[in-house]
Amino acid sequence: MTLTTLLTNIGIASILLTLLMVFVLKNTKSPIMSLLQNFCGILFVFSGKVKADDPLGTAYKMKDYFAEFESLFSDTAMDFITPLFPLMSEYAIGFSVAMIVFEIVLGLMLIMGHAPKFTKWAFLLLVLFFTVLTGFTFLTGYVPSDVHFFEFGKWAAHDENNMKVKDCGCFGDYIKLVPFTSFMKDVFLLIPAFIFLIASKKMHQLFSINIRRAIVVLSLIAVSIYCFSNYIWDIPRTDHRPFRKGVNVKNVMDTEQAAQAKVVITDWKMQHNETGEMITVSNADYMGKDPEKNYKKYKGVYSVTDQIRSKPEIEPTKISDFLIEDKDGNDLTQDIIAHQGANLLIVNYKLKGDGVPSTRTVRDSLFTIDTVTTDPLEVVRQFDKIVEREEEYMDYAWEDDYLKKHAKLKPFTDAAKQAGLPVVMAIGGADEMMIAAFDEDTSLGLTYGMADDILLKTIVRSNPGIVLFKDGVIVDKWHIKNLPAFDAVKGQYLQ
Repeated sequence: MTLTTLLTNIGIASILLTLLMVFVLKNTKSPIMSLLQNFCGILFVFSGKVKADDPLGTAYKMKDYFAEFESLFSDTAMDFITPLFPLMSEYAIGFSVAMIVFEIVLGLMLIMGHAPKFTKWAFLLLVLFFTVLTGFTFLTGYVPSDVHFFEFGKWAAHDENNMKVKDCGCFGDYIKLVPFTSFMKDVFLLIPAFIFLIASKKMHQLFSINIRRAIVVLSLIAVSIYCFSNYIWDIPRTDHRPFRKGVNVKNVMDTEQAAQAKVVITDWKMQHNETGEMITVSNADYMGKDPEKNYKKYKGVYSVTDQIRSKPEIEPTKISDFLIEDKDGNDLTQDIIAHQGANLLIVNYKLKGDGVPSTRTVRDSLFTIDTVTTDPLEVVRQFDKIVEREEEYMDYAWEDDYLKKHAKLKPFTDAAKQAGLPVVMAIGGADEMMIAAFDEDTSLGLTYGMADDILLKTIVRSNPGIVLFKDGVIVDKWHIKNLPAFDAVKGQYLQ
């Protein structure tokens, strides 16, 4: 679905609701004001709902913003607030759920016209908050990588590659909006926000005050439970991400890579070495029939700053970034998605444990050469002595709850291996030593691969999470808390 289609559908729904209020319920002071209330309310309920489908996704997006704001204010006059952002990042999921619940409930309050004095200010402040986020995202496109945001005099032409956060997450993974579109959407919403502020007396009110209060309280409880059910107790029931159930990952990857291979360079962005003037040169001019001759026109005068490429026929998703490698750098990806039959991928985007540098005494046996014969060549060694030395190593202390999750996982993976299913655990942000310690302490005995943690978070919202593939298709996914017995999985999917 596109934003235009979404807004059209919301517009139709708000018009129908307004007509119902005017001609049937006869409960409106101003049809235009009621239409604005209904449109903004339905938009907020829908926007909040698709985020409530995946609260962790919103939390990850908020962490991106917190990290950028920490960098933004660092070494400035407002450097004193930078310690606040890592703290906020630590509690990002709490902020995520609170914002989602507030957005949905506020949307319902607008539709009902409940507590108009509070609602008008809450709506304005929330829209301003969203506008600041999306505006910042868009404006960073004007800031070159080596320039600070507040160095306004050094801003250059807008380049989407410079944007710090590529997607605002306004509609979760349901609709991906480019930052400019997100920014314009929020600027547009400021219009009804100020109308509500100055003309709140014309806002309609549905039902009695007690019914409205009951709806607000019940919606607070219901939405909170729904959010919790989509990350604490289970994975999201509605999955808008690329790695959802039923997707043939290999086919999608092949299709996206084929489309990417057809992308060509159309233009070159260059900067004059002395004046700093920016120019755009077509690829035909820069790499034409006589590249050497054309190249000489710019060599030493201009420096290439960027390439402009044609748009791929199919926009790549995170599936194009799907890469899992073993400790030696060997690609395990095709072993997973091209496997004929069933196989399991265990996702562990973060090993939850702290490493403490420690030392231990190691005893080494030393030998001396006793005799050497040349026909045949033979070296005879004789034991000499045992020496002790101190060896440094990392002693990992894993979180208790985290170990319990893997104690629950082990019978499942053991049964899968016994049934002949390949099992790979993909781990993010860990080195070979940490993985080896983890395997020793959990006794899982799996094949381990390393992958980008953001990719792993996209695949399944559980740590660890379990993904069942069959002929490259994602058949099912499970949160570790709701992992069924392997026999049940075997009976349902592997007969």
